[in-house]
Amino acid sequence: MAERKPIESWLTDMDGVLIHEGTPIPGAKEFLRKLRESGKPFLVLTNNSIYTPRDLSARLAGMGLEVPEECIWTSALATAKFLKSQRPNGTAYVIGEAGLTTALYQAGYVLTDNNPDYVVLGETRTYSFEALTKAIRLINQGARFICTNPDETGPSTEGVLPATGSVAALITKATGVEPYFVGKPNPLMMREALNTAGAHSETAVMIGDRMDTDIVAGMEAGMETVLVLTGLTSAADVERFPYRPSRVVKSIADLVELV
Repeated sequence: MAERKPIESWLTDMDGVLIHEGTPIPGAKEFLRKLRESGKPFLVLTNNSIYTPRDLSARLAGMGLEVPEECIWTSALATAKFLKSQRPNGTAYVIGEAGLTTALYQAGYVLTDNNPDYVVLGETRTYSFEALTKAIRLINQGARFICTNPDETGPSTEGVLPATGSVAALITKATGVEPYFVGKPNPLMMREALNTAGAHSETAVMIGDRMDTDIVAGMEAGMETVLVLTGLTSAADVERFPYRPSRVVKSIADLVELV
């Protein structure tokens, strides 16, 4: 591969890289400490739109991981920033939790079911038939369809849960309208994260555990990419893809000395 410039900024996925099922992955605490001490820009990214950065910072702190809220970038924040750039001071009918509604409020959006500019679908533990029916009717009436992320399922202690991508498919089936997905693997989320951190793709790295979201999004955004094997992708899985990460490591612990 072509020689890259030294790493000046770090972006990392959260689930499967720093934590697994609510437990820190060995090396995550040391890695985050080195990042904070280095003074280099860094962001923890997640496609989960349920929580605000403050919520996530508190949840991580409860696991012993110190990540300031300004260093957390969610698909909800990326969606709000995208919509603000597309249609400032717009209106939206939202299916989602506080992470998404708060981000849209802060972006200057009015949340309404009265002729909204957009229907915005995010993640929630309580998808209701009534809300989905309203979303379908609003889209049929001309509202544009936006989704925070394409993840089809999410984890829970009882097993997988339907997530944004699955519910979006239901709405598409009923309306014939495909949504625009803002979160990973859309490189838009990466570029907005880089802009937020004041970073440049030529000197930034993306760390992830999924080839089909983290790695491809980082690659398409022009960043160096690192795959860790503590999440959903195994070493054997890498060969199935037509693209490769810049490097593959066993876990985040292998990157501590590179910060």
